[in-house]
Amino acid sequence: MSTSHSVSLLIVEDDPDFRETCARWMTRKGHSVASAANGSEALELCDRRTFDVAIVDMNMPGLTGLEVLERMKTAQIETEVIILTGQGTIESAVNAMKLGACDYLTKPFPMDELEQRCLMAWDRSRLQRENRQLRAIIERSQPPVKIIGESARMREVFRLIERVAPTDKPVLVQGESGTGKELVARALQQRSHRSTRPFVTINCAALPEQLVESELFGHRKGAFTGASEDRAGLFEVADGGTLFIDEIGELPGSLQPKLLRALEDGSIRRVGSHRERRVDVRLIAATNRNLSEEVAAGRFREDLYYRINVMSLELPPLRKRDGDISLLTRVFLGRDWIISDEALRAIEAYHWPGNVRQLKNAVDRAQILANNNQITIDDLPLEVSEQSDNLLITGTSAQPIAVTAQLAQRIVSYPASESPPLAAAVSTSPRLEDLEKAHIVDILRQQNGNKARAARVLGIHRRKLYRLLERHGIHDDRPAV
Repeated sequence: MSTSHSVSLLIVEDDPDFRETCARWMTRKGHSVASAANGSEALELCDRRTFDVAIVDMNMPGLTGLEVLERMKTAQIETEVIILTGQGTIESAVNAMKLGACDYLTKPFPMDELEQRCLMAWDRSRLQRENRQLRAIIERSQPPVKIIGESARMREVFRLIERVAPTDKPVLVQGESGTGKELVARALQQRSHRSTRPFVTINCAALPEQLVESELFGHRKGAFTGASEDRAGLFEVADGGTLFIDEIGELPGSLQPKLLRALEDGSIRRVGSHRERRVDVRLIAATNRNLSEEVAAGRFREDLYYRINVMSLELPPLRKRDGDISLLTRVFLGRDWIISDEALRAIEAYHWPGNVRQLKNAVDRAQILANNNQITIDDLPLEVSEQSDNLLITGTSAQPIAVTAQLAQRIVSYPASESPPLAAAVSTSPRLEDLEKAHIVDILRQQNGNKARAARVLGIHRRKLYRLLERHGIHDDRPAV
């Protein structure tokens, strides 16, 4: 425990010699010290000032140390109390702890031991304040989790969440990136008896290897370059609540034994410290890797894998959630937006490698580009809008895009001599891509290179025409084919 912190101390002691000796010693150590000769004086000081730690003698005339402690707790004075006595018994120690004392010390004792006890009490008090602040932030900022889905695969996920959430067992959430693993973790926490306690997250893939240990377990001042003060790790911050470790498959091998021990007996140790601390944390881990394969390859400890995989949830990729793509699209758009049938078909046909996250980003982009709250095929990302072309080729669309529809009509209805570029393409290539290029070139020539008029004739948005020009490498208004 570092002695560099200045702790605000209240010494409550009826023996003037001991009180002054203690006050002088603590002051020399850099702490802020106030003294009281009896319990009433101590309570008056607590009404005027906030102290980190109060050192209270058990046996005093007037109010005893236990009575002072009880009144402080009743008044909700947030000061850690260390009880001192010259006649220590097990019964008196138990009574002090029941009333809320954080420590109990029998006289005589070395002053440096008393200071260490004060620093430990201060550390505990600070962590409790941080936890309360974090809970307040979480409760204000996190609305109830609502996971959207009506497919059979997601209904099974919902069933497992309800079954798993009330337990304290570790949970491993597996799935591709963007499937909503953190959302599931929050749902588990909100449905557990730890719902009012901290929910703390860490992404192992987002931190350099050398910082992961400090983030998880904390560090002492001077433990490494840049460690300018003692710092609690996320296990301590999450004490009593839930710790969500995302991308646990990226956890360095050197830290896996330390995590295993924390999960087995709740023991953690800050970087640079020899003192163990106890925490009560429920772990939820997530990964997009196949951890059983990582174990077989020797990159992930087998015992840790079985420890975190007590309960497992597998999130399906979006492409395997029948009916959920259109449902999610309409939810993301909101009630005031309209989406064309063509655009919705392209969205449903796309394979969404980035899953729900990618779909949400695509919808957000479309809303920025759209006119009059109406999403069309041209407002979608190119990789999605191109699904319209694929729909015609695979025969799954009742209404193919205008360019290809016109092209098919021209091939059937017009003499080849009427359109030399198209005639040449028909005679030399059966590929739809080449015929489409010839068709666009021909329309552009008919419109003297005017792209706005050409887009109207083709029946598509100008942005769609520009994308087609880029795809086919048409750079001149009157290109030769």
